[in-house]
Amino acid sequence: TRTFNPSFLQRSSSSSSSSDRRSAASALLARVAERLHSPRLATLAYNLKLDAFTRVKKAIDDMVTQLLKEQEDEVKHKDFCTGEFNTNQLQTEKKERTKEDLLASIEDLEMTIDELAKAIDELNAEIAEMQVQLKRAGEDREKENAEFQTTVADQRETQ
Repeated sequence: TRTFNPSFLQRSSSSSSSSDRRSAASALLARVAERLHSPRLATLAYNLKLDAFTRVKKAIDDMVTQLLKEQEDEVKHKDFCTGEFNTNQLQTEKKERTKEDLLASIEDLEMTIDELAKAIDELNAEIAEMQVQLKRAGEDREKENAEFQTTVADQRETQ
C-alpha cells in the first residue's frame, strides 16, 4: 500500500505570522521567567509553545477516535456477514440433504408404482383367464347336464 499521499503535503502556512508571534511571546516569557526565577511564568511559556500543538493533537485524537469507531463498525459488520454466511451455508446444506432424501423417496415410489402396475396387469390377465375357464366350465356343465338328461330319459324309456 502507498503511505505517501501528495494531496496531504502542506505547501504553505497561512498562520505563519501567528506562529511567529506565538514563538516570540513564548521566548519572551521564558526569558522573564528565568530572570525572575518564576516557575509559573516558565509553565505559561511552555504552555504557550505547546498550545499550537494542542489543536493538532486534538484533531489527531478525533481522527483516531473516528477511525477506531469505523473499525469497530466494520468488525461488527464483518461478524454479522460471517454469521449470515454461516447460517446461509447451514440452511443450504439442510435443503440439499432434504432434496436428496426427497429424490430418493420419489425414486422408491416410482419403482413401487412400476411394480404395482405390473402386478395389476398380471392380476387382470389372471382374471381374464379365470373368466374364460369359468365360461368353459359352464359350457362343460351344460354338456354334461344334457348328457345326464339324455341318459335319464333313456333309462325312463327303458323302464
